[in-house]
Amino acid sequence: MMASGTRAGRVEGQPSIRVVDVESVPMLARAHVRAGGFSSRRLLDGEQGTPGNFSLQLSLTPDTYFSPRHRHNFDQVRFQLDGEFDFACDGVMKPGLVAYFPEGTYYGPQSSSSRSLTLVLQFGGASGNGYMSTEQYDCASAELRGLGTFANGAFSVITPEGRKINKDAYEAVWERVNGRPLVYPPERYSRPVFMEPRNFAWTPIERHPGAYGKFLGEFSERRTQIAQYRVDPGASLSLAGHSIYFVAAGSGVAGGQDFREHATIHVPDAASASLSAREAVEMLRIGLPRFS
Repeated sequence: MMASGTRAGRVEGQPSIRVVDVESVPMLARAHVRAGGFSSRRLLDGEQGTPGNFSLQLSLTPDTYFSPRHRHNFDQVRFQLDGEFDFACDGVMKPGLVAYFPEGTYYGPQSSSSRSLTLVLQFGGASGNGYMSTEQYDCASAELRGLGTFANGAFSVITPEGRKINKDAYEAVWERVNGRPLVYPPERYSRPVFMEPRNFAWTPIERHPGAYGKFLGEFSERRTQIAQYRVDPGASLSLAGHSIYFVAAGSGVAGGQDFREHATIHVPDAASASLSAREAVEMLRIGLPRFS
């Protein structure tokens, strides 16, 4: 699925590169099953029904947002751009921090004491459970609102016998979509991994003068990778396939298409592209997990 505002460039015989300008995607209020307001720009989506399906959003949360301690059967990567997001004993995400939230691992509770702007990638983890599409999520949560109540991150329903049943809100939605109980994968990590990129050193990229990288980590047997790159004005960098790049600063050309600050560049598997910096570029790369 191609996001709104996407410009696709294609080299003959290769999959297309997608460049999404952030201002071309509207910031919309989002119906959700946690507490407090929530708005987002829906930047990119994967392929519904596949183990590697994903959703990339730029999320804006006010100080009313709250979610109880919980876990998922999918992975997340978060990149804090503005404000702070508090995950209680797991840590506080401040601007510049990157965090990996593994499937099966509890985290939170989470809250925002002020306006918070975060890049959030949610995607199918190593277990192969995949990730619900936005359409599936919205449809199922609307159906559940006709059967019970969402409050403080939980879903409550009264059985015909008058018994009240509570469960995690996302879990209830997932089970509505899939028609079976959600079985969480075992913990591969005991807690989320918070990364402070400013404390990593820039390393020159071989055969790319003026380009530098920070390798932040590789996770699970599916080899999800997280890194940051800096490209000096006039320099270039080859972009890896099966990856999402988010431009934190700068402008230039990628795959023949102009980009600017907060653009998203999606390079599909088996694709190749080169980025040239007009201004100094800094960006986050997420190498997506491999299921083949």
